[in-house]
Amino acid sequence: MQNRSLSFWLFLTPVILGLGIVVVIPFLYGLFYSFTDWNGITANAFIGFENYIKLFQESEFMNSIWFTVKFAVVTVILLNIMGLGLALLVTRNIKSSNLLRTVFFMPNLIGGLILGFIWQFIFISVFGDIAGLTGIEGLNGWLSTTNTGFWGLVILTAWQMAGYIMIIYIAYLENIPKELIEAAKIDGASSFQRFKNITFPLVAPAFTVSMFLTLSMAFKIYDQNLSLTNGGPFNSTQMVAMEIVRTAFSDNQMAYAQAKAVIFFLIVAVIALTQVYYNKKREVEM
Repeated sequence: MQNRSLSFWLFLTPVILGLGIVVVIPFLYGLFYSFTDWNGITANAFIGFENYIKLFQESEFMNSIWFTVKFAVVTVILLNIMGLGLALLVTRNIKSSNLLRTVFFMPNLIGGLILGFIWQFIFISVFGDIAGLTGIEGLNGWLSTTNTGFWGLVILTAWQMAGYIMIIYIAYLENIPKELIEAAKIDGASSFQRFKNITFPLVAPAFTVSMFLTLSMAFKIYDQNLSLTNGGPFNSTQMVAMEIVRTAFSDNQMAYAQAKAVIFFLIVAVIALTQVYYNKKREVEM
């Protein structure tokens, strides 16, 4: 038992060291610097909670949080509906199911920056041409307003991530015992009844995992935001990650940006852990 325990820790040590060096130590340094006047090179004075008080009074930061929260809510709902729907489609006994899985998953393999530029071309040039042919004025200047810029980001993210979430749901759907489905069919249960009473409760753990992943991804999105709208118009589609980066590297306020990052971390952690707790509780009740 002692040898097994020693080998376990020996194998685990590189991972723990990597996590500590890359994540834990930088986070602790960042937490310390958020209470100083750090300029990226030196910290000359300890200023306490001054940075934190200042950020709650800054309208641009609070607006970016509100925009990110709205984006996260819409994206999480849409991605989970699309992911489950695609998973149900490709787990049916159809000849092209493997091809469809590949096609649906492929957008996830494209980098966020490239995707942003691709969809920027679609929203501006393609939509503009369609508007010219059809006379639908609403398609012109798709990324020039806050509302359409918001939906542009939602469409891009859903197109990129739906296939990835589909894979998670497929893993759980394929583990549902066929006998349960067959027994429900024999008892006369409709397709909706089988989904409601058998399929959905058994894929509840997949919903917990998928919701956690989509939620954390939606809050941390940066590259798609940069390449699609660059925060415009007038920073109205600027998400929190972009706002923090600009505070640090455009405004050269490193300590202030670090304070924003700490608050952002706490918000994401609280929301993510809360949804995991309630979803796990719901799994038990099912």
